[in-house]
Amino acid sequence: MPLVINLLLIFLLTACNTTTTIDEYRSFDEKVSVGSEETVALLGRRDAGHYETDDEFVSCVGGKLRSQNLKVLPERGLIDALYPWLEPRTAPKGLLRMRQLIQEPLVKKAIADRGIRFLVWLDGSTETLDRNGSISCAAGPGGAGCFGFATWDKASIYEAIVWDLSDVSEVARVRVDSEGTSYLIGAIAPIPLLTPVKNDACKGLSSQLEAIFEQEKSD
Repeated sequence: MPLVINLLLIFLLTACNTTTTIDEYRSFDEKVSVGSEETVALLGRRDAGHYETDDEFVSCVGGKLRSQNLKVLPERGLIDALYPWLEPRTAPKGLLRMRQLIQEPLVKKAIADRGIRFLVWLDGSTETLDRNGSISCAAGPGGAGCFGFATWDKASIYEAIVWDLSDVSEVARVRVDSEGTSYLIGAIAPIPLLTPVKNDACKGLSSQLEAIFEQEKSD
């Protein structure tokens, strides 16, 4: 029995792969130059009554951009700096609304004071698409255990839009689709084999954003 379980685990571990596709649009081919005193700010979708881009994904992207020596303002820092304009009911969801928002004197001043040149708008979510199988657990005089087999498919679909706030123009768009299947084996104790679709989506999206920006060297 242990041999069978081990063989099954090896098979499923090799099957726990994600499929990730990335689409990118840029308004020009050259890299976007970020000055040594300029900041890239992040903002996830905050839509009252609808879905929100989860904080974990936004933080993941921010961490990877910071690792490339870019000066990054985290989402919470941006929301606090521009309160209350980035609350769910008032946050901009397109260039038209962003242009209107930047005309607000207090918003313009807060952006200038923090050296924010670029805004990366992150929109998307991770969802479970399909579930199959089942796991049942029971306890008796001889002990307890879980038996069965279950699978579920997950998909992470995210889009990043890069806005240049100096002239409120769209610089680039990056879309990532990551899909994979996770497994749960009931072999006395439940054994989860999870496919990291959201993490892979973060890596894919971040790598494309890193290729868009180029940090200027300070004198």
